Amino acid sequence: MEKRTIYFAGGCFWGLEKLFSSIPGVVSAVSGYANGIGEECADYRSVCTGQTGFRETVRVEYDPDQVSLETLLFDYFYVIDPTVSNRQGNDIGSQYQTGIYYTDDQMRKSVEEVAKIERERISPFKVEIGPLINFFPAEEYHQKYLDKNPEGYCHIPVKEIEILSKVKIDPGCYRRPSEEEIRSWLTREQYEVTQRSGTEQPFHNQYWDQDEKGIYVDIVTGEPLFVSADKYQSSCGWPAFSKPIEEPVLIERRDRSHGMVRTEVRSRTGDSHLGHVFDGDPESPTGIRYCINSAALRFIPYSEMDREGYGYLKDFVRPVRRHGKK
Repeated sequence: MEKRTIYFAGGCFWGLEKLFSSIPGVVSAVSGYANGIGEECADYRSVCTGQTGFRETVRVEYDPDQVSLETLLFDYFYVIDPTVSNRQGNDIGSQYQTGIYYTDDQMRKSVEEVAKIERERISPFKVEIGPLINFFPAEEYHQKYLDKNPEGYCHIPVKEIEILSKVKIDPGCYRRPSEEEIRSWLTREQYEVTQRSGTEQPFHNQYWDQDEKGIYVDIVTGEPLFVSADKYQSSCGWPAFSKPIEEPVLIERRDRSHGMVRTEVRSRTGDSHLGHVFDGDPESPTGIRYCINSAALRFIPYSEMDREGYGYLKDFVRPVRRHGKK
């Protein structure tokens, strides 16, 4: 078994260690201190002074045949706040600075590609990106702290750790093409919607009233986003879904354009503008409406999922009711 190692700093290492140790394909997750001053050792007491430059960091050893580096990177960004310096959650200090530290050029390329996607949709971007300089394992009582103390402090919500431990969709399989490729592949409307946050006409788009069984993927990357069983008949005039296929495939952010305050929905790996999400929709089975542009989607019929490489998701595609809510 080939093993690779990447280092993540993301606030208190107790929660980050718990997250990565719960992800299938991760061989080990060790709490420690990285990229500080000193070549001999580092300990909790000295690091807490804020004078050493060390970050509370988790060394993640993983099997690339079971989990991609991109999965680990996007999972990391899912649980941290990348817009702040020297803090995460309730913890403040230079030891809580966020960072990703790689160990070779191949790893650097993947880290920088994902960081570029995150940097372009988040401002300011405060995550350190660079090579590993040094790392010292933390004291034994810090290792697997939340396993030893199930009620212990964790700045990462337990629900998020549970979600990420069960996902099936690997973002490493759905990488964003170059800008030139995107321009050449997409129609004018698809480009306007996905790359310039445009909106197509209601009731005059491809999928607004479609009820065929299958999945809907990002038109740019092919990453799976929604399934037909969660699509419902909506009076809005655009495709409406009650939930995504898996929560981490969508990125939500505040949108103050056009004199309104809304929640925009973007795709994870493609950073495509998809549409908006709204609460309190009486037509939705969950009360939530993901109002999505058809031009941001490609539909894969159930009968074509194996051929198109989506057969591993067929269990998500339950039978569709032809009338009323699905």
